[in-house]
Amino acid sequence: MSKLTIFDLDNTLIGGDSDHLWGEFLIAQGLVDASTHRAQNDAFYQQYQQGNLDILAYQHFVLKPLIAFSQTELAQLHERFMAEFIEPIMLPKAIDLVAQHRDQGHTLLIITATNEFITQPIAQRLGIAHLIGTKPDIKNGRFTGEVAGIPSFQEGKILRLKDWLRSQEPQLELSHFYSDSHNDLPLLKRVPNPVAVDPDECLRQYAETHNWPILSLRG
Repeated sequence: MSKLTIFDLDNTLIGGDSDHLWGEFLIAQGLVDASTHRAQNDAFYQQYQQGNLDILAYQHFVLKPLIAFSQTELAQLHERFMAEFIEPIMLPKAIDLVAQHRDQGHTLLIITATNEFITQPIAQRLGIAHLIGTKPDIKNGRFTGEVAGIPSFQEGKILRLKDWLRSQEPQLELSHFYSDSHNDLPLLKRVPNPVAVDPDECLRQYAETHNWPILSLRG
């Protein structure tokens, strides 16, 4: 069996939260009302950090502005987002870590609560072919503002991973999962080698209590 190494994305492989930064990008582009959008964006991010985020409400908030744009327009916006907001927070140590697992012949997967519109180009930039993110609903080639299926958040990551594994040939054996967030404890507890990466305080305490490795990819 081939080994599967899983990475969270935000604040793990990159030095920030791409979901929250997308909101800041829309504000910078003048595409949303700055004061109201920032207040809601920051409030949702605080809920995420506290572990009580309503993921569907948040994704509706994130996806609603996409309705107004064609796929071509969104691709152009995302290219600008990558250059201005994501490239500055790329982490050389994270790129090296990904390369180490690739060199070991591991299958690499990013699993993230952030939607796949935002994260697919970032996964490609990191050279990781497999991605499980929250799926935006698309009809007639345009985003509807709704979520398709189960969001890949907290226990939802386990459900989405199980579905994904059933589609893989040959079967993959879980190896490592790298994450910064206590929101990922349900999946971290399921893998043979959980690793806390620049963890939040709740995850750090859990990792120290259970003798999990704690790794920093910053600096």
